[in-house]
Amino acid sequence: MITKRIIPCLDVRNGKVVKGKNFEGIVEISSPIDFARHYSQSGADELVFYDITASYENRGIFTDILKEVASTIFIPLTVGGGINTLDDFDRVLKCGADKVSVNSGAIKNPDLIYEAAKRYGDQCVVISADVKRVDGVFRVFSKGGRENTGMEAVSWIKRCVDNGAGEVVLNSIDTDGVKNGFDLEMLSKVCDAVNVPVIASGGAGKMEDFVTLFKTLPKVDAGLAASIFHYNEVEISDLKNLLKQNFIPVRI
Repeated sequence: MITKRIIPCLDVRNGKVVKGKNFEGIVEISSPIDFARHYSQSGADELVFYDITASYENRGIFTDILKEVASTIFIPLTVGGGINTLDDFDRVLKCGADKVSVNSGAIKNPDLIYEAAKRYGDQCVVISADVKRVDGVFRVFSKGGRENTGMEAVSWIKRCVDNGAGEVVLNSIDTDGVKNGFDLEMLSKVCDAVNVPVIASGGAGKMEDFVTLFKTLPKVDAGLAASIFHYNEVEISDLKNLLKQNFIPVRI
């Protein structure tokens, strides 16, 4: 049986890890290098690094910090933020990323996913979708959740997977930072639409939220969270022990 993954997320702005609520009220927390080292040593299965303002500020990712994070950890690293071209893929992979997450860049150029998958392989390309309910419809947002693209989210994600994305990170703007649990309705729709790993992001507030996630939606491959790990509200080892007690397969 495939083990479920627990993935901390580093949202980085101006070289600092930050956190907000519903993609707003962003506050700085600490150094991404310190967090990365801690998570690598405490049982995280992977790490996600997002330069959250790169697309909005129309710039490339901060490679110096990324190189230091990559050299600090011994677990797979997914990197996103300002990924608009194959050269951007190449740059972050050379900095030590294992997978590259694309969001706004794919919205601007849907062929980017196909081209990247062809060059680097499907397993390297992650489609990250920031999704929010608008008048009862799941809509895709770009530029760090600032702009409503008007696109229906599930069909957009399916299109990206059909083009070669080997993994989906589904970020629910509605539940982000609220800590009332993952967006099970949204996740269920996406899991039914694609046949690649789906990572749930947005809403984790306690260990039991992960149990509910994996029990309710066995198709979900991983749970991603930020603040509950950053503020030591949940230790990854404790979370994995609880999941194991609930007969959910994890790597201990």
